[in-house]
Amino acid sequence: MGIREIASFAHGEWIAPGAGARPIASAITGEVIAQAGNDGLRVIDMLDYARTTGGPALRKMTFHDRARMLKALATEIGKHKQALYDLSFETGATQADHMIDIDGGIGTMFVFASKGRREMPDAHVFLDGEIEQLSRNGTFLGQHICTPLQGVAVHINAFNFPVWGMLEKLAPTLLAGVPAIVKPATATCYVTELAVRIMLDSGLLPDGALQLVSGGVGDMLDHLTCQDVVSFTGSADTAFKLRSSEHLMRESVRFVAEQDSLNASILGPDAIPGTPEFDLFIKEVSREMTTKAGQKCTAIRRIIAPQSQTEAVIDALSARLAKTQIGDPRLETTRMGALVSNSQKRDVLEKAAIISTEAERVFGDPDSFAVDGADRDKGAFLPPMLFHCADPDAATRIHDTEAFGPVSTVMGYRDLDHAIALANRGQGSLVASVITHDPAVAREVALGAGAFHGRLYFNNRDSMKESTGHGSPLPHMVHGGPGRAGGGEEMGGVRGVKHYMQRTAIQGSPDILTAIGSQWVPGGTEIAGPAHPFTRRFGDLDIGETIHTDPREVTLDDIEHFAEFTGDTFYAHMDDDAAKRNPFFPGRVAHGYLLLSFAAGLFVEPNEGPVLANTGLDGLRFMKPVSAGDSIKVSLTVKKKTPRNEDYGEVRWHVTLTNQDDEKVAEYELLTMNAY
Repeated sequence: MGIREIASFAHGEWIAPGAGARPIASAITGEVIAQAGNDGLRVIDMLDYARTTGGPALRKMTFHDRARMLKALATEIGKHKQALYDLSFETGATQADHMIDIDGGIGTMFVFASKGRREMPDAHVFLDGEIEQLSRNGTFLGQHICTPLQGVAVHINAFNFPVWGMLEKLAPTLLAGVPAIVKPATATCYVTELAVRIMLDSGLLPDGALQLVSGGVGDMLDHLTCQDVVSFTGSADTAFKLRSSEHLMRESVRFVAEQDSLNASILGPDAIPGTPEFDLFIKEVSREMTTKAGQKCTAIRRIIAPQSQTEAVIDALSARLAKTQIGDPRLETTRMGALVSNSQKRDVLEKAAIISTEAERVFGDPDSFAVDGADRDKGAFLPPMLFHCADPDAATRIHDTEAFGPVSTVMGYRDLDHAIALANRGQGSLVASVITHDPAVAREVALGAGAFHGRLYFNNRDSMKESTGHGSPLPHMVHGGPGRAGGGEEMGGVRGVKHYMQRTAIQGSPDILTAIGSQWVPGGTEIAGPAHPFTRRFGDLDIGETIHTDPREVTLDDIEHFAEFTGDTFYAHMDDDAAKRNPFFPGRVAHGYLLLSFAAGLFVEPNEGPVLANTGLDGLRFMKPVSAGDSIKVSLTVKKKTPRNEDYGEVRWHVTLTNQDDEKVAEYELLTMNAY
């Protein structure tokens, strides 16, 4: 097989490597297998193509349109997983590693597709937070909205996850409605290129929505504006160099960074040998040291255990690491493959040498270890290396040096405050984990260490069967961290989408806010429909369509019957003297749920029709008590419509109950599923 030519995809065409192309070696054999890079890429044309072609096309789509596109893209990549697996072996990754990178990336896209349909509107504007009352009578209101940036997202990704690293950024970017230019690390860009080809060949993406730079970005960053975003994953030094660019700072270009992280794992004081927690701790640390040969931004670099347990931890961990079969990642027996390149291997050895000035290596000799099915010296292989630092308080380098490979250091703590202080010595990490069965320990760590870590992962015997692991960032949760970790956040569900949108405060009348947000605002114009809204199909209902019911008197017999029927004989409904002693009631009052039941009886159309189900209510508030002899009436307004599938959609109704004096008694939002 010849040397692969890894192309870039720019302004609608594939461009082969040219001047400035770099050789790429196999992590297994050290032989050159590909080349990538082209100094002649027209980066200004790429930016223009994204801004003038890709951006407008994406912004014409609603959030739901883009979510459906993400789902289809994930499905398409899933059809070609084997081809991606076969190619990814050359990066040194095992089949288990592929499941994290390739399957994990696909799964991340599916999650964002689902969240886009479930948590975002089938519209072009995302409402951020509740309405703000800015005037006494509600004629002047405020609302925060999010709309897509009108620029381009430049994604600069690391070598260790050529598929997941791209898709976890691409999914929220496209869902936001922003085009992306992806620049993978050259060492593994051949895997990313295949994934991009799969997506582009599918025809699912609008022109200009996705471009690829295989190689360097040239002076692209010097042409970005306030509408653009740079999302970077890599070393702290490179992040600093990029984010401190005079042009990026002058233009206030958004810069999201995920960089070096000295993640820690704390063995709780209760997790002694013989407990499920101790065994779990050893398993988690071993897995994080060997998965992807330790080349994970979330891998455990510092192992913090009670001083009385450090020897037991070293013994148990060494025994488990000794069972790790190192070899050609294509072999089924291999449990840890190679690092991505020999240059990365040299870097890890250099960093391990720095760590060894403050810690003793207690397991793993880089000069003497077996490799199955490959040449140890030609490939980028290393054994897991475990160090022990006897005095972590006096040490500095173990708290600021990350060997980005299968390297970790054990250190002892005196008490929990000491453990927290050691974890925080890393000056900011993506994740810290605590293995404990004691909730008080978990709370103390959360309060003491939360400010220094982007994610705190707690695990024990109760959750370990279903937990996803210390080193698994999930699309639902924020991925990022303060300080050394870069100060950025990725994913986190809809939070991640907002990185590629502008939050804008809008102010105006209820009708203005209704028009902008495609969601009826109380006080806005009410529309009288041609028939009862429960007789009208989902597609026929209009936002603001309203009915007002006739009143119904609430009698003492109603209150007593409801109490007897339901068993709710709370004193405020049954004892007039006791109710009067309560500062909230004038005497006996109707049950709140009685009022809701009467309200439903007032506005429901009982015959079979397009309303398929009542799925719940939100935001219920009781404002004023109702006494026997009072009357209630209801207004029911179509507030929001959200398609769910081809057969039905969700209708959110604003419901207001008022009494005979037109005073609000209760207010809530009713959810129904209505047929198209």
